[in-house]
This record gives sequence, C-alpha cells and structure tokens, in this order.
Amino acid sequence: MKKTHKIFSTALLFLMTACIALTGCERRTEAWKPGRPLARELLKIGVIHISNVEGASSGYAYAHDMGVRELQGRLGLKDEQIIRKFNVSDTDPVATEHSIRECIAQGANVIIATSWNHRDVCEKLAGQFPGVVFANATGDKRNESNLTYGFGRIYQPRYLSGIVAGLRTRTNKIGYVAAMGKDNSEVTGGLNAFALGVESVNPAARVHVRVTHRWFDPAGEALAARRLMEDGCDVIAQHSNTPGPQIEAQKAGKWGIGYNSDMRGEAPKAVMTSVVWNWGVYYTRLTQNALDGTFTTQPYLGDLKDGMVGITPFNEELVPTGAAEAVDAARKRMESGEFDGVEGALETNTGRGVGAAGARLASEEIASGMNWYSRSVSEP
Repeated sequence: MKKTHKIFSTALLFLMTACIALTGCERRTEAWKPGRPLARELLKIGVIHISNVEGASSGYAYAHDMGVRELQGRLGLKDEQIIRKFNVSDTDPVATEHSIRECIAQGANVIIATSWNHRDVCEKLAGQFPGVVFANATGDKRNESNLTYGFGRIYQPRYLSGIVAGLRTRTNKIGYVAAMGKDNSEVTGGLNAFALGVESVNPAARVHVRVTHRWFDPAGEALAARRLMEDGCDVIAQHSNTPGPQIEAQKAGKWGIGYNSDMRGEAPKAVMTSVVWNWGVYYTRLTQNALDGTFTTQPYLGDLKDGMVGITPFNEELVPTGAAEAVDAARKRMESGEFDGVEGALETNTGRGVGAAGARLASEEIASGMNWYSRSVSEP
C-alpha cells in the first residue's frame, strides 16, 4: 500500500507541476494575439535602457523612463507590471538579447527597446516570440505582425531652438555636439533644422559640428563641447545623450540648449531651453492599442501638435529679448500645418541645391534620407 501510495503521490505531484507550468506558458504565450484585446491584468512591459535613469549621464534614458512612467500612470498599471533593464549597452547585441529574453521569461508581452541599435535584435526575437509586441523607439524595422517602431518630427522643435541660439550668440559661432555624422539622417535632419532656425533670425551665424560617433559617450560629448568652445562657439546645442555638453557650457560661462530631457537641472546657468521627447505620448498609444486589440505595426511619427516632441519653458534670465515671440510665431505656424521647418529651396554646405521654392521635404526624407549639411553648417 505504501509503495502504491508513494507512486500515486509522485504522479499527482508531477501532474500538478505540469499543470502549473502549462498554465504559466499559456498565460505567457497567449496573453497577446494580433487583433485580440489583452486583459489589463495580464499586461507586462519590459523596457531596455542603455544607462541608468538618474545622474549626470541619464538624459536619454531619463526621457524614456518618464515616458514609461506616464503610460503607467495613465493606464493605471502596477509597478510589478513594468520590468526595467538598466545599463544595457546598445553596442552589445548579446547583452541586448539576453536582457530582452529575461523580460520575456518574467512574463513580458510587450517589449520597449529604447535605442536605434536595438533594431536588429528586436527583429530577430520578434520572429521567435510571436506572442510578444516589440516596439523599437527611433528604429526603422517592422514586420506585419508584432514588430513596430516609433519616432517623431524632432526637427520641428530643433528649428525653434535654433531661433533661440541665433538670437543669443555674440560670436556668431554656435556649437553642436552630434552623436553621428552626416550619414545618419536622424541626427542630420535635426541639425539642419536647427541651422535653418538659426539662419532665419541671424544669417551671419554658423553652426559648427563635432561628432562623437557614439550614441552614449559621456566623456566624448563633454570633450566635443570643450573643443567647440575653444573654437569660439558661445552657444552649445547637442544631439547626444548626456547633459555633459551643457555642464561644460556652464563651466565656461557660455549658453546651451539641452536635448532629450529638460537639462536645466544639470546646468541652470547655461541651459536656455531643451529640445525634448515626450515618449509617454507614443508609449501610452502603443500599449492602449495592444490592450484594445487594435495594435498594428504601422510606424508612429509624432509631432509638436500631438505633443510627442517639444521645447521646454525658457530660462528667462538667459533667453534673449524677442526669442519668446519669434519662437511662438513659428510654433503656431508648425502646429497649424502652414510651416514645417525644413522646406523650400535649400542649399547644402557644398553648394548643391536641394528642394524647391514652395515645396516641402517629406518627413520620411528628413528622417531617413538626409545625408547632407545645410549651408550654414561647418565641419571641423
């Protein structure tokens, strides 16, 4: 009897364990399906950050984390429904894949990857995990079922910030710390819009660019800013991930324009305004669509009007006279659709003509096909 009872108990334990395992697998793999609503209590989001979200090197990651926190608040999600992975180098695809797999193993059915360099890993894993939504911020890859990406017309607030810089400079030399060179349209499109904003109020000014060739490089970004100021630049703008350039501007008694998040906290005596991403607009929309069963992989492109991109309130002690009025006028034209910032007959810094009078460059061209610098941009 004892032997029979032992065999029965062992078999029962095995069956119970198998049922639990199968139930867990079923919840994990069937929590999201294309075209079907997702129960809110089954939602779990994995977020891949390239750094910490606090401290002097956190501008980019902080902006994304604020977006996730906004979506959490708007949709009433519990803390345990968000899995955050920090300091995942976007130059290490093995580490990226490992972090995403960890999130999925913990039950994530939505993955938010925050860097352009995550796109290849997302594409690979999306094919292996059809029950998971993959959203790559700033990426460019999608499929027809569960992989998408989101971006915004960041060139619009870039143009507005260029107005501030053009009116502020005294040397007519404005520095720009760029993560990538002219072969990267994401960076170049914003830089050209910034230069056009400068030119609209100060045709004599030039924008001097230095490239770090890395998305996240605290030391390199700070060094690039110092080199620009040594060359005579008295305003420092940036398309780089940390507040380092703004901190260097403050040390040197110069002015600055931050990026990604409001960098006035890190450099209050330099930052006049910051060009910012409001990632919560995209992340909330993405997640709500997954919950409603209306998710598609059509890429999302936000703008000033929907709040995806913007410019922070001015530091009134630093912003020059007339800047607020000039920015407000340009902003209203953009939000109404009358003006887009990068349009008309343009000229590159090599003398080549681009565009045509009365015509507008397509947002897709600015985001993915702009591999030239505007005429007022100087390269080292």
